[in-house]
Amino acid sequence: MGYDTASKTDPESVIDEEWGGMWFLKDELDSDHVGISVLELEPGGKGMEHDEADRGQEEIYYVVSGTAEVGLTDRDETVSLEEDDLIRLDPEETRQIHNRSDERIKLVLVGAPL
Repeated sequence: MGYDTASKTDPESVIDEEWGGMWFLKDELDSDHVGISVLELEPGGKGMEHDEADRGQEEIYYVVSGTAEVGLTDRDETVSLEEDDLIRLDPEETRQIHNRSDERIKLVLVGAPL
């Protein structure tokens, strides 16, 4: 087949429902090279601090709704992203997404090897 379809809720969320949800869709779409995930965080929620150096994967985060903060741990810097903003991160950049707002936020995360 020349295409695949998926719904965000096809796979189970990998984080507790009380913090929002995170759905990895690469397998659902049978993608060979590009990973795509949907992340929703409740107020006070945060993603896992990590880098992608071992996998050589750059990532792009797109904010669908709300305001997200991306902590760049090694730089001791925070980038604030509002709805329709994006950030691209090098594999070696240690990062962590935070929701410090009063509303649930939603992001689309895309990753691919360099």
